[in-house]
Amino acid sequence: MKNRAPTYLKHQFLIAMPHMADPNFAHSLTYIVEHTANGAMGLTINRPLDLNLKDILEQLRPERAVPELCEHVPIYAGGPVMTDRGFVLHPASMSFDATVELQEGLALSTSLDALGSIADGNGPRRSLICLGYAGWEAGQLEAELADNAWLTCPYSAHILFNTSSELRLDAAAKHLGVNLNLLSTQAGHA
Repeated sequence: MKNRAPTYLKHQFLIAMPHMADPNFAHSLTYIVEHTANGAMGLTINRPLDLNLKDILEQLRPERAVPELCEHVPIYAGGPVMTDRGFVLHPASMSFDATVELQEGLALSTSLDALGSIADGNGPRRSLICLGYAGWEAGQLEAELADNAWLTCPYSAHILFNTSSELRLDAAAKHLGVNLNLLSTQAGHA
């Protein structure tokens, strides 16, 4: 029997199964930024915090006035790791001090100039700002997948940028032809 090369989930969505008990991930949709033999890193994209860009910028640069339009830019709970660190998903057409190009024209920035650019109206037209990230050690995500904790779904820019946060999880499931309401909340193997 041939050894198969491992399958990594970089640039895909993880859909939490209905029986997901971990409160950090129950009912979550997570974009996988990186997945290798060493582990995985992702950003939960459907959990808005009770914060907006104006709140963040008033803390980070109190000496500058923040445009009122920043009150309408939500901040998401990206995951339970490093919750004081910001991550911005945006089209790769723009680059900032700390930007990594991902795939399919998507980029990730982690520098303050990205937030300032969005606030000043010079930033990417579409973006999603997260505090914190989701992280898995080597083999951990693979074990969770084997335990049926997640469904995987191909990335969709429409789901990420054009679907409201409360509809993203169901939209990703629908993209697979799955209705999460019809799935059992009990884990198991066939």
